Amino acid sequence: MINRPGNLAEAILRDGKADAPAIFHGERIVTHGELRAAVQGWDALLRSGNSFRGERIGLLAENGPFFAATYLGIIRAGLCAVPLPADCSRATFERIVASTGMRRILVSDRFHARVKPWTEPLGVELVVEPAEPPSTDANLLPAEVDPRKDLAAIIWTSGSTGDVKGVMVTHHNVLVNTEDIIGYVGIGPEDRAMSVLPFYYCFGTSLLHTHLMAGGSLVINNRFMFPEKVLDEMRERECTGLAGVPATYQILLRKSRFAERRFPSLRWLQQAGGKLPDPFIREIRRAFPAVKFFIMYGQTEATARLSYLPPERLDDKLGSIGRGLPHTRLEVLRPDGTPVRPGSDEVGEIVASGENVTPGYWNDPAETARYFRDGRLHTGDMARVDADGFIYVVERVRDFIKAMGYRVGPKEVEDVLAEMPQIVEAGVIGVPDDLWGEAIKAFVVTVRPGQLTADAVQNHCLKRLPNYKVPRHVEFLPSLPKTGNDKVDKESLRKRERETTSGSSQ
Repeated sequence: MINRPGNLAEAILRDGKADAPAIFHGERIVTHGELRAAVQGWDALLRSGNSFRGERIGLLAENGPFFAATYLGIIRAGLCAVPLPADCSRATFERIVASTGMRRILVSDRFHARVKPWTEPLGVELVVEPAEPPSTDANLLPAEVDPRKDLAAIIWTSGSTGDVKGVMVTHHNVLVNTEDIIGYVGIGPEDRAMSVLPFYYCFGTSLLHTHLMAGGSLVINNRFMFPEKVLDEMRERECTGLAGVPATYQILLRKSRFAERRFPSLRWLQQAGGKLPDPFIREIRRAFPAVKFFIMYGQTEATARLSYLPPERLDDKLGSIGRGLPHTRLEVLRPDGTPVRPGSDEVGEIVASGENVTPGYWNDPAETARYFRDGRLHTGDMARVDADGFIYVVERVRDFIKAMGYRVGPKEVEDVLAEMPQIVEAGVIGVPDDLWGEAIKAFVVTVRPGQLTADAVQNHCLKRLPNYKVPRHVEFLPSLPKTGNDKVDKESLRKRERETTSGSSQ
């Protein structure tokens, strides 16, 4: 039973000991007490500016104490935080500002010069990161909210066309999901997570929520392009956990000495944001047999997490996303709405219901009606269920490839490619083919340029896959395009292919 204040910020900040570290950022250490004071200062400043309940306040900042304090200060003031993707274009920035009707954006020094010319024509006030947080009003109580209805934040996620969609997240959505994650990971005051995921992304935000609420701490490192340095700090700061998307672990295993190094304090790893290929999971298990590895499944539309696979089931349920969280019901349904038969090869859509399912998309009733129906979230992910009720994602509906009349899931091909130690990551899409309808194309990143040939990649796949699942085309790239959440951007790969094909035909 959740027994916390209705205002999310107050619930998150309540239990941390005042003198215990909350955030490590470079040489700076911010205690829970200092963070609370900064949050209260931003709350007082925002409420003194003629804000109205639920007003959308923009936030553009890199991970750090400024982001944490302003994000929670906005929420404590009864306003709605709108973290902007740090890599957003001017067009996306203008669309988000217009859609949300925001009048103010809190911006860090790093981004001020970049967005100042963007905001002036829009009449939006920029509140720039000060040298010190605003003065604290210790007597200012947190704003009263209706936790099930009032929005704590609007979190942006990429749609199927690459356009961002704003997911409306209530105070209660976050509170319920955060309690569930703390419970199954077992996060406590002694936990200290290495944080490399952006806080404007729901997975990164969930780390902020869980560790502060549990009275623990975060080590913020914004330089993952130097993975060995991240690992150095992870050991020096005695981190107990690391969370990442598939690319995080693929880069660590192929571009650093992660598997060879030892981290005496490390007790858990978390992975979400897409399927990490099974060969990489096996490598991590071999390298860190005593560390609990949580494979998780989630969507921004469900606040953060929907399911997890208990670490003790990794060996016998490899490839599964597990089962729903305590406050989440997950079903795999046929098109007629009936459940698929457990233990069969039937495939259906994952449909979620529960208190972490958000109200829908901001200012987008058509998309909300498409994915949120009858109080349930239709994820668009296709899956099967084994005899024990464990769920296995097969593919997203839009990502299936129809080759020679067969439906091929890119993940299966990407798993096989990941077996090759020379490959860091791969993205597989379908491309038009006069004979096959669609042919499989693999975009491949290797540890060192020129390590592999297309023939070598295809010959490896021929040993593991039927002919129709083997990539007919292989293209080597220095890196794969990513979304702001560091997932492989399949739409960008499709666009690249269309432009290449169009250019070669002229």
